[in-house]
Amino acid sequence: MPGVTHDDAPLLADLMPWSVAPPRLGRAWPTGPDAASLRARWDAFVKTEGAEREALFGPTRARTLHSSPARLPGRSGGTGKLAHASGPCPEPVRVAHVPFDEQWLIPDHRLIDAARPELWRVADGRQVFAVEQPAAAGTPGPALLVTPVLPVGPPRPVPGPRRASAVRPGRVRPLYRRPGGSEPNLAPGLRTHLGTLLGHRPAAGDVLAWIVAAATAGPAGCAVPLTADPDVWSSGVELGRRMLWLMRRDGERPKLPGGRRPYVRAPLPARPLAVRYDPDEETLHLDDGRVSPVPSAAWDFEAGGVRVLERWLAARTVTPQPGTLEAVRPAAWPQEWTSQLLELVTVLALLAELRPRQAGLTVGTPVTASALREAGVLPVPDSARRPASVLDHREEGPGGQFALL
Repeated sequence: MPGVTHDDAPLLADLMPWSVAPPRLGRAWPTGPDAASLRARWDAFVKTEGAEREALFGPTRARTLHSSPARLPGRSGGTGKLAHASGPCPEPVRVAHVPFDEQWLIPDHRLIDAARPELWRVADGRQVFAVEQPAAAGTPGPALLVTPVLPVGPPRPVPGPRRASAVRPGRVRPLYRRPGGSEPNLAPGLRTHLGTLLGHRPAAGDVLAWIVAAATAGPAGCAVPLTADPDVWSSGVELGRRMLWLMRRDGERPKLPGGRRPYVRAPLPARPLAVRYDPDEETLHLDDGRVSPVPSAAWDFEAGGVRVLERWLAARTVTPQPGTLEAVRPAAWPQEWTSQLLELVTVLALLAELRPRQAGLTVGTPVTASALREAGVLPVPDSARRPASVLDHREEGPGGQFALL
């Protein structure tokens, strides 16, 4: 964990005041590691009727075949009852399923128990979502994760890895309160106050970079020590930018230093069942398939109390229950998954290499929560904790009616 701790450090909940619980799916089959399988699941679902369709759907208290919620903002899913649904599958979208695992989701409100429409309204190419990782005893890993796609909670504990259900994802904090990267979700007056202390008003992205580098998990929530030292701020922001780049995985593909790029040394089987890691040989075995080098720091990297690689592989290798829609999956291991696996190994290894720099980051002259209260930055107004009004078009409500918002 970073060394920039302080008894009176401000909390993330005050620095990024608007937060939303992650969407709760309620059922597993509308999500998966590949979009083609989701389309096939939808086709199989709409071909059934009556009790068979209900069994495949998986009704809950929040959603049944007769629910007719409003359409998800900006999406094309239907608003009629699923009991009578037909036609093509709504185009799947990328979501952050669990830490470091982007999967696909059928964006239909009728399939999702609690979709959090306020998050969908601000999800665009400029948005960045910060997800606090709740503190729990013996659960190492980053205090805060960042993703460019909408984070969703798993519908149930992910099978396979140890402690898979030890820690649930924390609240989602978008960097921006409105689409198009406007109105940062930061305490009003925070950047201006920091600008007075640092000699320049930091950009919203740089504040997030500092938060990612300096955040520490604690019993009261995620604490973010702030500094009034320009040199310390610059060093922390540089570190945070690197971490953000690795977490978002946008732009140029990251590479391990010294040419230690992971490769497939033996072909991966069509449907691997057994996953094993050899720390001495730095080799990941998927049945007879082999990937190396896989640094032990990458294999041991945890988020939310679970090994990231172990959980990522479990989502693609655990055999689903026959006869369920989850059982509709690729007939063979897609090449795309191999590319994603190699990149994930690299990202985790590089993030692990940054931990000493995090631990060595010192706060210098602190900006405490008490000082922010004296400056009038804290407490934040109640309006900062509520979503902004972002509607510039009508949204379709239940049964095709337009919602009045």
